[in-house]
Amino acid sequence: MLSPSFPQRAPWGTANKLRAWQQEALEQYFEADQRDFLVAATPGAGKTTFALTLAVEMMRMGEVNRIIVVAPTEHLKTQWADAAARVHIRLDPRFRNSDWAPARHYHGAVVTYAQVAAKSSVHRHLTEDAKTLVILDEVHHGGDALSWGDAIRDAYGPAKRRLLLSGTPFRSDTAPIPFVEYHPDESGARISRTDYNYGYGRALADGVVRPVLFHMYAGKMRWRTTSGDELETHLGQDNTKDVTSQAWRTALDPEGEWMPAVLSAADRRLTEIRHHVPDAGGLVLATDQTVARAYAKILHSITGQQPTVVLSDDATASERIEKFSAGDQRWMVAVRMVSEGVDVPRLAVGVYATSSSTPLFFAQAIGRFVRARRRGEAASVFLPQVPVLMGLAGEMDKERDHALDRQSKDDDGLEDSLLESANREDEASDALTQEFSYQALSSVAHFDRVVFEGQEFGQLAEPGTPEEEEFIGFPGLLEPEHVHELLMQRQTRQSRLREAREASAGPTETTTLPAPLHRTLKEQRQLLNSLVGLYARQKGEPHGAVHAELRRICGGPAVAQATVTQLQSRIDVLRKRVRS
Repeated sequence: MLSPSFPQRAPWGTANKLRAWQQEALEQYFEADQRDFLVAATPGAGKTTFALTLAVEMMRMGEVNRIIVVAPTEHLKTQWADAAARVHIRLDPRFRNSDWAPARHYHGAVVTYAQVAAKSSVHRHLTEDAKTLVILDEVHHGGDALSWGDAIRDAYGPAKRRLLLSGTPFRSDTAPIPFVEYHPDESGARISRTDYNYGYGRALADGVVRPVLFHMYAGKMRWRTTSGDELETHLGQDNTKDVTSQAWRTALDPEGEWMPAVLSAADRRLTEIRHHVPDAGGLVLATDQTVARAYAKILHSITGQQPTVVLSDDATASERIEKFSAGDQRWMVAVRMVSEGVDVPRLAVGVYATSSSTPLFFAQAIGRFVRARRRGEAASVFLPQVPVLMGLAGEMDKERDHALDRQSKDDDGLEDSLLESANREDEASDALTQEFSYQALSSVAHFDRVVFEGQEFGQLAEPGTPEEEEFIGFPGLLEPEHVHELLMQRQTRQSRLREAREASAGPTETTTLPAPLHRTLKEQRQLLNSLVGLYARQKGEPHGAVHAELRRICGGPAVAQATVTQLQSRIDVLRKRVRS
């Protein structure tokens, strides 16, 4: 039997021997002997190596004599063609819809899903003209638009064999994925069927991918709404979805203090890793081009080096990614461009500075940091402390299927669609001419905790303090089985450091850290009940009637279940009504 992690590094078709899972998947493929075969393997596991090995074997057996690869992006076309060349398969990455057929010295071509959708008849002719194996890379993209799915089915319906690959074999909507089989589960909902699955949990145990530590950052946010109200809350506390969305947006504002503090912490973590892995790099995932450039300026001021900026509409984007991958530059800032399929194995630190919150995007983004080169490498990803991201970080090894029949609430219970809807509505309202527009006023960052394998370590700490450094300055090379033990040790030491510092500082020490949530809620309830008592005496009404009226005006549940924000809104109403 091959070692699960052999060879130690197998990027893009260069492996001369297969990892254990790749050999196992090949055996299952030939045993199944079916036209369509879906392989779901965690990002970084080596899907490309597996697919090209299968293609070589199929051509050797005479089963096929043409290979077509369909990739999500233009950049990946070149990567596929380069990888295929290493195993002596010649693929044309520059094939155009006006060509109708690749040159005779090619075994096939690499195209994009958008290219197929633009003119499916060309690709159907290409498929019918030979015994064709079609490799659909990240096949879930085939459902990005209804016309895309129809075009892909039309183009590759005649193919002799279809190999479907995905690091995340599900979608955030109910659009069917072409050539994927759906079967009813116990409840009758149609769920996608995977022929071979190699998840993150198994890959981590095998040493094929790196462990990922999530450094969560909270903080105090203040902003002005489109109605002119100024709101303030602590990111990460129990807030309504719309308040969480606005606080998250405020945190990502490059003009505030939150992003510079988090970028500085991430750069310190990168420095620690580079002591052991000199070429380790970092990636910031930004929401749009404007903030990407602003983040790049912040990183330049922190590091003294100009980071690589990759924008989707930049004609040199692919070249920039390749140059960064081959070099030893510290940071790259990108807008979605590097969220899927792009192979930069030296990425070791990430900053998730985007409002995208679907499980699909999150899994693909984190997949950029899990590619293992040697045993002991660990990755660190810095996240805003918001519930949806906390949930996704705690479920890294969860294996998901695509459901065609979904209830209105998200199947994973995270209600991503509601958060996205709130973001869209806010963006739409900003586009209107109003007296006021949304404006981020201030933001302050606090280290909150580290999440690893669904467990949480550490407690609130201010940036730059020894308590925060405990979870940034640990070694850059760390065996997965030792990560949990080290985090437990650091948590204990962090508590001792805080106790010692508070004891030496005395009772006059001030801090910007928020009070624990349970204390805040208790104080809010006491204040609200006092105001209700005053107002009830002035009006001669029962306390229960006042509480009921407040719930009617402000919304939300009873006092015992209300959040800090909901209690504060009721307090504000009563303060205006109660006579001094």
